[in-house]
Amino acid sequence: MSKTIKVILAAAVGFAAGILLAPKSGKETRQDLKDTAHDKKDLLDAKVEQVKGAVRDSVVSLKHGAGNVGIEAEELATSARASALKLSKEATKLGVEAKLRGKRVAKEAKQTARLVKQDVKNNVK
Repeated sequence: MSKTIKVILAAAVGFAAGILLAPKSGKETRQDLKDTAHDKKDLLDAKVEQVKGAVRDSVVSLKHGAGNVGIEAEELATSARASALKLSKEATKLGVEAKLRGKRVAKEAKQTARLVKQDVKNNVK
């Protein structure tokens, strides 16, 4: 036999001996056991109700929190889409501006090159 079984068996035998050898009558002992069992059952029922209440409250809190998370996620997605659209428009605008400036710079560079060429031609005779 394992040690655990021996301990449990010894405890059960001790409990039974205590009940049988108790100074109270069997009827009184049985009534005491019934009263104790009833008290423990009432205590257990009260604890069960507390746990049920806590679970209900937790479920409500979880639903509320999940709803808030969903709302925040939707708002973040909307904000991200708006920012992406704004960035896209700004990038397009900057691209057009860069293209215009590039053409202007190229035109000025060509004019400067023509003037330099003319100056060299006039001065190198």
